Amino acid sequence: MTKSAYDTDLDRNPANFQPLTPLSYLERAAAVFPDHTAIIHGKLRRNYREFYARARRLASALAKRGIKRGDTVAVFLANTPAMLECHYGVPMTGAVLNTLNTRLDAPIIGFSLDHGEAKVVITDREFSKIMKPALAAAKVKPLVIDYDDPEYTGEGERIGSLEYEEFLKGGGEDYVRAAPGDEWDAISLNYTSGTTGDPKGVVYHHRGAALLAVGNVVTGGMKKHPVYLWTLPMFHCNGWCFPWSISVAAGTHVCLRQVRASAIYEAIAAHKVTHLCGAPVVMATLLNAPENEKKPLPHLVEFFTAAAPPPEAVLAAMKGAGFNVTHLYGLTETYGPAVVNDWHAEWDTLSPAEQASKKARQGVRYGALEDLEVIDPDTMKPVPRDGETMGEVMFRGNIVMKGYLKNKSSSEKSFAGGWFHSGDLGVRHPDGYIQLKDRSKDIIISGGENISSIEVEDALYKHSSVQAAAVVARPDDKWGETPCAFIELKPGAKATGDELIAHCRQNLAGYKCPRHVVFVELPKTSTGKVQKFKLREMVKTV
Repeated sequence: MTKSAYDTDLDRNPANFQPLTPLSYLERAAAVFPDHTAIIHGKLRRNYREFYARARRLASALAKRGIKRGDTVAVFLANTPAMLECHYGVPMTGAVLNTLNTRLDAPIIGFSLDHGEAKVVITDREFSKIMKPALAAAKVKPLVIDYDDPEYTGEGERIGSLEYEEFLKGGGEDYVRAAPGDEWDAISLNYTSGTTGDPKGVVYHHRGAALLAVGNVVTGGMKKHPVYLWTLPMFHCNGWCFPWSISVAAGTHVCLRQVRASAIYEAIAAHKVTHLCGAPVVMATLLNAPENEKKPLPHLVEFFTAAAPPPEAVLAAMKGAGFNVTHLYGLTETYGPAVVNDWHAEWDTLSPAEQASKKARQGVRYGALEDLEVIDPDTMKPVPRDGETMGEVMFRGNIVMKGYLKNKSSSEKSFAGGWFHSGDLGVRHPDGYIQLKDRSKDIIISGGENISSIEVEDALYKHSSVQAAAVVARPDDKWGETPCAFIELKPGAKATGDELIAHCRQNLAGYKCPRHVVFVELPKTSTGKVQKFKLREMVKTV
């Protein structure tokens, strides 16, 4: 490399270089706004001084148990204060936070515990029926800590050796966090939904988390002290990095265990919520709520949604209800949303149908993402920006995962050619905005969760009456998409749709099961391959 006159002949040093980490955001918020409310949960109120102190106490308690850099701490929690504390306290020790999807079944949870080699598990009492058998089946034997949320009054048992608050008492508030040795050190582990077999462990690093956390603040147009309502699960891509984002702007987290219309409207009205994120099901929940549950909104509320683009009628209804909807797109491998449908003021003059067409596009890259392209995967050349030529959506930048845990071959394949291959097929319009057209692996996105059509088909094939099965996405006003199963029965065999759905529930997590079953002779090619494009046409009439 040619030497420049601007080379100072000095190495990086602590005075001019510090590894990027989102942990510094909480430290600053606690120092500058110690008395500002950081967390609201039911009757509980915690300011930033208390939030920071409890995170440090958690880190100290973990460190005293031998947790160190590179260890995995798994959490099986709802959207609660403890989940927020874990997003800071766990990585303060140098350990890696593994937020487990509470909607998955025990075998998948057990697999994740083993694959991630969990040293500690912090689990909500509500989910003991899943975690208990998962732990029994797992090879690892972690320290298990129960979390008793005062806002939860349902059933559940303690399965750990001590309770969360008791565990915190063993830590000290003066704990000094372990700075990442490198900003590329792992900060969290997020498992995909297992769309092609066992879930893949997606590794995030401190640098990417720090950058997307700030990117969310910019994309969300957040002013100082935003009020953020937790309807998006924090286990999903670390809540799209918003647990760290809100500290950037010294905002307030409003925790919500369950997504219920009355609770959402009440929280927005009582706490003057400014922002929330959620899948299409959250919009459906809000719009379909009984009138007596709705409350007047204190101001225009920013609502960020991903998954399938909302239908025109839903967008219009949300606008009428006082929500400004922004469509985002991303994957677990990109820390959640990395693409935004950035709205142009001049589009406000378009007809509702034209606006809906614009809204249906996934959009352009986040400021924190270096590059976004639609590329021909065979030539690795960008497709023409004509809105018609299909290619694969690919990402490049600091908010792309570090890689898949213990899966070098999949990591190398996903990064082939210096781009992250999303597996999603789309087009690029003349103005640079991308739009998805299909999914190369037939993934169904239901309520923000990925469902593999292959996995559902495998479950259906286990029924003794099924000769052939094919599953495609069916548009759904509430969930965005749901699985629709097309079934060929064996000669002389009988089965009902309800029977097959019940059969699936014995083999799959509930949200993965078909909502509709159609008995039909499957359209096939001359070689016997099912023509799913024909089924996608047929599903429109189901």
